[in-house]
Amino acid sequence: MDVILLEKVANLGGLGEKVSVKSGFGRNFLIPQGKAVFASPENVKLFEARRAELEQQAADKLATAEARKAQIEALAAGVSITHKAGEEGRLFGSVGTVDIAQACADAGVEVAKSEVRLPEGPFRVAGEYDVVLHLHTDVDAVLKVTVIGEE
Repeated sequence: MDVILLEKVANLGGLGEKVSVKSGFGRNFLIPQGKAVFASPENVKLFEARRAELEQQAADKLATAEARKAQIEALAAGVSITHKAGEEGRLFGSVGTVDIAQACADAGVEVAKSEVRLPEGPFRVAGEYDVVLHLHTDVDAVLKVTVIGEE
């Protein structure tokens, strides 16, 4: 199935590219999410007419993500999260994406839980961690998170 991308999609292509994807990925994800349209001759003409508008929207999203990255990097000390812990700093439960997003909101920076990347899973031990926040396909910010265990 050939589609025209309406925005940059990671590991697939950029705005305006005509790519071939599996039909299920196109029908069930790209087209309903508004990330692509079917590559028919009519849609190609419509896309070319809207190209400048879509490029401007993409530039605005990138500028917003860069501004949010600057806000996150302004939190030099990072954020701290206090959680119940036992001996040796092992937490009762864990600190995950929701906790990190809430701590950022408390610090004055809005972050969605889907933007927090924890490739090794939630934190189960008190300590300092560097967390990657994926704000845009081209913008990643690093936030220092300190997990404090209280008995």
